[in-house]
Amino acid sequence: MNPESYEEAGKIFGGIKRAAKKAKNMKIVVCPPIIYLGKLKADKQVSLGAQDIFWKDKGPFTGEISPEMVKNAGGSYAIIGHSERRAEGETDDNIARKIFASISNDICPILCIGEKDRDANGEYLEFLKNQIKNGLSRISGPAIYNLIIAYEPIFAIGRSFNNALKPNEVHEMSIFIKKILAETFGKEAAFAVPILYGGSVDFENASGIVNEGEIDGLLVGRESLDPEHFKGIIEAIR
Repeated sequence: MNPESYEEAGKIFGGIKRAAKKAKNMKIVVCPPIIYLGKLKADKQVSLGAQDIFWKDKGPFTGEISPEMVKNAGGSYAIIGHSERRAEGETDDNIARKIFASISNDICPILCIGEKDRDANGEYLEFLKNQIKNGLSRISGPAIYNLIIAYEPIFAIGRSFNNALKPNEVHEMSIFIKKILAETFGKEAAFAVPILYGGSVDFENASGIVNEGEIDGLLVGRESLDPEHFKGIIEAIR
């Protein structure tokens, strides 16, 4: 829920677009508050998306944003199941409906998963497995190729780069996620789904996470509000 005005949003977005000019082999997606979405303009290098979406096309759902509304405002992505939405009561069934509605309307869903903490017995892995399987329970077959998964452990969010997962831990989680996807959709599909990492990402750790962690990209939070910091992340992994 940042920034507070369109003028500030425009400055941030303009700075990100300038930084993106050197990111030739990257895909950058900006998901601003929905009130700014229709005022910002995507280009070949920077796409736009929504921070959330609803599963109905229209109707008496006060306050909700439909896939068609997002498309008409210039968005082609939607973040779904973010930990902050889940904390407000969003269920796996809600998330599954949103994933299905997004793909049905040619919007690429970014499914967020992540555990609150880790236990010695590995029960958090079962928790993540259920988040993945339940969130994707309404899609099948080729639909999986229109999906991105963002792994963001809640305990690592909003802290210093030293609190992010280490590259080898990120790699392990990427393998685990692909294994779960393969169980339902097959190995080929599992390896086709891009996997992002989020949680205290900045220019200090971005390169190691992407390259050594063998991850496909990053879900950037607070650092996206500062174009210079975001530029640093781009340059670190470019």
